[in-house]
Amino acid sequence: MSEFYDALETRDPDQRESAALEALRIQLSHAQNNTQAYAGLLKDVDAESIRTAQDFAQIPLTRKAELIELQGRQRPFGGYNANNLAQHNQVFASPGPIYEPGYARSDFWRLARALYAAGLRPGELVHNSFSYHLTPAGRMLESGANALGCAVIPGGVGQTELQLQTIVDLQPQAYVGTPSFLKILLDKADELKLDIRSISKALVSGEALPAVLRNGFGERGIRVQQCYATADLGLIGYESSALEGLIIDEGIYLEIVRPGSGELLADGEVGEVVVTSLNFEYPLIR
Repeated sequence: MSEFYDALETRDPDQRESAALEALRIQLSHAQNNTQAYAGLLKDVDAESIRTAQDFAQIPLTRKAELIELQGRQRPFGGYNANNLAQHNQVFASPGPIYEPGYARSDFWRLARALYAAGLRPGELVHNSFSYHLTPAGRMLESGANALGCAVIPGGVGQTELQLQTIVDLQPQAYVGTPSFLKILLDKADELKLDIRSISKALVSGEALPAVLRNGFGERGIRVQQCYATADLGLIGYESSALEGLIIDEGIYLEIVRPGSGELLADGEVGEVVVTSLNFEYPLIR
């Protein structure tokens, strides 16, 4: 089986940039014509004039605070969604509060790519310890695993001993969840003398993964990689087995800007992460 999830991952950088700018023009036009929020916010933008990264950087930023404010005036999504509520099958609540849509569409949050990079393959069983309560983390990873052809144990959070017994009985090959909870499971398994060595790979997120913790997992035979995702945007970046930093997901356009402004920074400079989603259902721009 291929080392890569699909051909998008091996594109020439110039080809990728050209395709991304074309996708941005399409997304801008779509958002202007199909969402209430961007019909107003982008009314003076000519989508076809966006030919360079600098062109796109002239579009105003959308801050989380603005999203919360607009959602307060127009429930549930502030007019940023491109479909009516009847076309959503879930509504999630994240701290803020910020409300996000969920769709039954396969891999809506695009986590399959990160899971594949972490070594998961069709036919495997995944123990999912992300929360299924209000926030979408559990569903995000489950949707991605299902898209890969993996079955999922929806463990959620807490009930450590019950989760351990389930792992012992069902022998999943992979774990998804926070790194700290994986350590809790391993330590408790040692205490109870339970064998959970079926888990040989993990994709973790939601908190820091210090080198000492990753190395500890490796010593126990568990390959651990991490990803960066948010409830509203889905996957943003993920690690490959090379462990040379995060790889930007193919379903977004990412910029690094000077804090407090939309000004693009040169490669290697530290700044704010600005993300544009390329999905048509919830087209969050900058």
